[in-house]
Amino acid sequence: MTDRAAQYWTYNTLRERLRRREMAPPSYSDLGKQARDIFSKGYNFGLWKLDLKTKTSSGIEFNTAGHSNQESGKVFGSLETKYKVKDYGLTLTEKWNTDNTLFTEVAVQDQLLEGLKLSLEGNFAPQSGNKSGKFKVAYGHENVKADSDVNIDLKGPLINASAVLGYQGWLAGYQTAFDTQQSKLTANNFALGYSTKDFVLHTAVNDGQEFSGSIFQRTSDKLDVGVQLSWASGTSNTKFAIGAKYQLDDDASVRAKVNNASQVGLGYQQKLRDGITLTLSTLVDGKNFNAGGHKIGVGLELEA
Repeated sequence: MTDRAAQYWTYNTLRERLRRREMAPPSYSDLGKQARDIFSKGYNFGLWKLDLKTKTSSGIEFNTAGHSNQESGKVFGSLETKYKVKDYGLTLTEKWNTDNTLFTEVAVQDQLLEGLKLSLEGNFAPQSGNKSGKFKVAYGHENVKADSDVNIDLKGPLINASAVLGYQGWLAGYQTAFDTQQSKLTANNFALGYSTKDFVLHTAVNDGQEFSGSIFQRTSDKLDVGVQLSWASGTSNTKFAIGAKYQLDDDASVRAKVNNASQVGLGYQQKLRDGITLTLSTLVDGKNFNAGGHKIGVGLELEA
C-alpha cells in the first residue's frame, strides 16, 4: 500500500468512526442534557470565577480553573493536564485541586473494538491517605450506548451500569446500581424520550418515586428554550422552571430563567476578543425582593 493510499484509508477510517460515534445515542447521564444546559451554563451565582485553557504545540492540554465564594471567601482551584496519543487511542489525564486531591485517568478508545472505551481512574488525598479507584467501560454503536463502572474496593465494589437504545429519534434508557457488599440494588431508574436536531423531549422515573421531565426547543437560529418539571410521589413538592438563551450576535448572548419558587436568573455573555469571554449573571429572589440576599456572579474565560 502506498503512502497516499495509507493516508486515504486512515482518513476514511477515522471519519467513519466519528460518524458512527455521532449517530450513537447519548449516555444515560446525558439524556436531557440540552435542556439542563439552558439552566446551568452561563450562570455563576455567588462566585468570582476564572477559567484558563491552553494547548502546547506537542498536543498537551492545560485547563486551570478557580473560583472564590462571595459569601464565605473560600477559594477553590484546580489544574488539569491532558495528553492524547491518537495513534493508539490513548488519553492520559491528571488533575490536582486546592483540596490537595490528585486524580489520574488512563483511557483507551477504539482499539480492542470499534466504539469501545476502557478507562482506569484513581483519586488520592496525601493529607488523609484516602485513595480510591474505578474501572470504567463504555460502548457506543449506531443504536445503543452502554456504560458501566466498578469501584475498586476489596470489601465489596459498587457496580453502576446503564444502557440507552435509540431508534428513529426515540430513546429508551435504564440505569442501575448494585452494592455487592450489601447484595442489593441501590438505584433503579428508567428514561424515555424523543430527540431531533431542534427538539428534545426527556422523561425519567428514579426508583419509582421521583418523576421528572424536560423539553428543549430551538425555535430559531438565535433562540433556545427549555422547560423542566419534577415531582416526588407522596409529597406536594413540585418543581417547575422555564429558561431561554438568545444569541444577540456572533459574540454576545443573553440568558434568563425562572422557577416556581420565584427565583429569577439573568445572564449576559460577551466575547471581548478571540480567546476572552466575560460572563455576568444575577439571581433575584422574587419572594423576598426587598429583603435582599440576591446574588451576582462574574466569570472570565481565557483560551490560547
